[in-house]
Amino acid sequence: MAAHFGRRLRKGAATTAVAAAAVAALSASQAPGVTIGGQDGRTSSGTATEPEENTGDPGATGNSPYYTDLPPLNSPNPSPSASSEPVVQGAAEAGIPATVLDAYKKAEAALRSSKPGCHLPWQLLAAIGKVESGQARGGRVDADGTTTSPIIGPQLDGNGFALIKDTDDGRYDGNSAYDNAVGPMQFIPSTWAWAGRDGNDDGLDDPNNIYDAALAAGHYLCRFGWDLSDRADLRRAILSYNNSTEYLNTVLSWLEYYRKGTHEIPDGTGTLPGDRSDTRSTSPGPSTPGTGPSAPDTRPSKPGTKPGKQGGGSTEPPASPGTPSTPPSTTPPTTTPPSTTPPPTTRPTPTDTVDHLENAGTGKLTATAGEAFTERIRARAETDAGKAVAKVRIRFTVLGDTDTAFTGGESVATVLTDGSGAAVAPALRAGEKTGDVTVRATVVGRVVPGLEYRATVTERVADTVVRTDDEALACTPGGEFAHRVEVLATRDGEAAGKVAATATLITAADDAAVNDEGPYFKDADDKAVRTLSGLRTDADGRLKLPRLYADDTTGTFLLRITTAGGATLTVELTVAEADTASSEPTTGA
Repeated sequence: MAAHFGRRLRKGAATTAVAAAAVAALSASQAPGVTIGGQDGRTSSGTATEPEENTGDPGATGNSPYYTDLPPLNSPNPSPSASSEPVVQGAAEAGIPATVLDAYKKAEAALRSSKPGCHLPWQLLAAIGKVESGQARGGRVDADGTTTSPIIGPQLDGNGFALIKDTDDGRYDGNSAYDNAVGPMQFIPSTWAWAGRDGNDDGLDDPNNIYDAALAAGHYLCRFGWDLSDRADLRRAILSYNNSTEYLNTVLSWLEYYRKGTHEIPDGTGTLPGDRSDTRSTSPGPSTPGTGPSAPDTRPSKPGTKPGKQGGGSTEPPASPGTPSTPPSTTPPTTTPPSTTPPPTTRPTPTDTVDHLENAGTGKLTATAGEAFTERIRARAETDAGKAVAKVRIRFTVLGDTDTAFTGGESVATVLTDGSGAAVAPALRAGEKTGDVTVRATVVGRVVPGLEYRATVTERVADTVVRTDDEALACTPGGEFAHRVEVLATRDGEAAGKVAATATLITAADDAAVNDEGPYFKDADDKAVRTLSGLRTDADGRLKLPRLYADDTTGTFLLRITTAGGATLTVELTVAEADTASSEPTTGA
């Protein structure tokens, strides 16, 4: 049924009517907070719409073609049965290959930890993976999650698609003239250069690996502080991946379908969609596992000629996905005839020549919690002869359990080396967790030993602490102090926010031992405590202590407040009978 609906989604009046009916049927069972189509609930044709936050970039895929099949209208959850026969797993379309499904769930878990405010559901990655590549062509991946053969979309030469000239020297897409979308999540090389991630911890970020691609897609969808539980942000994120209303509606349809239930199937056995946005065939042949967006001929065209019928602009019906898009011909295709001349040798890319990384002059890395490091991390790529290598991507990764990150909150940054072979990482900002942080530099696309840098995050400090008022602090025995102690901590004359502090009832000015009688605080169980630790000033440097109480002991007592950095303040407390108290006491507790 998915292929049936997909073949009916065509541009034009009929397209709009059919798509609207199909999506409306799907949206009837949607959870609140997700919409399909515009404000009136209708879908539009496949024409592109601008994302609400247009950054001018071509998106993750360069708006490459995608599968347009819609999910079946029935729920993937199997119906309850009173029979003793085993319950079937569900509709074939609900099956997701095991390794692919594992990659989506691992990406969701990683984003839940690194960007909890994004609320990325793994079902969204599954929906995009379905639309982009039919779940890595039905799960044709090896044990590590790498596709058994590259998934490469049509070249983006402006002939029916976006015009994106080569940005990777053909490293990922094999095309040195134009870019092509690559891998199960269909990233274009220029986007992968900064969005790529290492999702399976093998030291590489490979767009053809489903673990790497799924994690990269998750980070891509979570940028700009988007919250995907919000319908507007969800729409923005999907449109930023491929700027088409039809794409948005198709992804949302699969998202809701997968939310209703899925099941795991063996790798390589997944069903493939049968229709794509760049085809116009009214009766495409059955799809074969192992075919997908890589099907069209992606070889660069010769100067002055057009590529194969990739743009959907031909009047001849194109082949079904998985076959070359050039129509059959009685004459041989224009190819280089056999020759006895040996093929030209492939010129090594700059990355191929890198032998090691060197510290390019990075000094001591120290910053106070919440502040930016003044020193930036620098790495230099060199050959085995010590010669600098330019135009090499260096990946900087903040390791471990820390909230220290690069500018923008990212823990990973990719930088291209300059003419001197040096790459300078973005500014590093210290988090609130103190201690040592490790940043690793690696070469993208080449296995060479990484380079590690140690950065130290010190706690916030104050050099002065004073009371915010001069009210007398007094009460009667067994009573409660009417006034609470409030202080202001500063550093170099500025408010010292989020500074750790302690408050202790001490024995004497020259004896910091805890006093075992006199005023006290109360803990959660209403028991007397005379030391409070774990206190912290607010963003304005202010700290208001809990209420103080007095036992039956009269006299003058001392409260000492100490902040990180060594600033101290000693405050006098008076406990006296009502006729001798220096200020009006409260009644006994």
